[in-house]
Amino acid sequence: MTPEVEIVSFGYGHDAPPQADLTWDVRTSLRDPHVDPAMRQMTGLDKAVQEHVLATRGAISGVRGFASAALGMRVALDTPDRRRPVQIAIGCVGGRHRSVALAEAVADVLRRIHVTAAVTHRDVHRPLIQREAAR
Repeated sequence: MTPEVEIVSFGYGHDAPPQADLTWDVRTSLRDPHVDPAMRQMTGLDKAVQEHVLATRGAISGVRGFASAALGMRVALDTPDRRRPVQIAIGCVGGRHRSVALAEAVADVLRRIHVTAAVTHRDVHRPLIQREAAR
């Protein structure tokens, strides 16, 4: 079954953003788990990282906003002659923490309202990007 929404998390530091209908760039927003040595080697698939990211002011409203936008786009893309999933891309610096946690959260919101959502984590397996401490 083709999903109604496809979500990809990625890291701007690894490659160009994927093509998408909606792109959420969180490089300069939301708390970055990378700066916490206890979470640096974890990913957004780990509960501690997810809680950290989602506890950041604006994260939950962003997740809800992207889920809502996907629903609106789904209607526009679902025509008799052309059906395809809404494509959402969520990017952070390395594609291991914030983008992964947020992609999972958006998919969870959509699934709760019975919208099929597929998630791909393009860069979660890639090495950490060494950088200065940021947010």
